[in-house]
Amino acid sequence: MAASRPFGVTLVGIIAWITGAIQIVNGVFALIGGNLTLGIVGIVVGIITVLVSLGLFSGSSGARLIVTIVFVLNIAGSIYLLVAYPGQAWSAIGSIILPLLGLILLYTSRANAFFKS
Repeated sequence: MAASRPFGVTLVGIIAWITGAIQIVNGVFALIGGNLTLGIVGIVVGIITVLVSLGLFSGSSGARLIVTIVFVLNIAGSIYLLVAYPGQAWSAIGSIILPLLGLILLYTSRANAFFKS
C-alpha cells in the first residue's frame, strides 16, 4: 500500500509551486521591460520549479533530489553572504531558515516512506 503524502511534503510542494509561478511572472515582466536574457532565464527556471513541485506531490524521488540540491545551494549561498557581508546577517539567516525547514520536512520518516512507495 502506498504511503499517503505527509503534510510537510505538501507544504514544500506548495511553496515550490508558488515560487515557480512568481519566477514565471517576474520573467514575463523582465521581457516586457526589455531584458530578454533575464526574462527567458526567469521563465525557464520558473517552469522547471513548477514541474519539480508537481513531482513532489506525486512522490518523485528525482524531484526530491532536485529540491534538495537547490535547498543546499541556497543554504550555502546564504552562509557565504553571512560571512562575506556581516551587515546582511538577518537577511542571510532568514534565507537559511526556509530551505533548512524544507529539507527537514522532505526527510522525515513519513516523507521517506512516501518517496519510497
